[in-house]
Amino acid sequence: MRGRIIAFDETRGIGEVQADADAAVYLFHCTQIADGSRTIPLGALVSFETFTHPVGGPEATALRVE
Repeated sequence: MRGRIIAFDETRGIGEVQADADAAVYLFHCTQIADGSRTIPLGALVSFETFTHPVGGPEATALRVE
């Protein structure tokens, strides 16, 4: 999938990405950023995959800045 980073709290390491296709919003943790940087700028265009977290709903993983 492709989308844009709409929120990122660097202190907590939690962010949100909004998918281009259907405008769905997916949460992600900084450990899911593929380059290992643990930070990502607001507004960045990214490609990502999704998975269903065992405790919550769908989340984004393997985020790559385009």
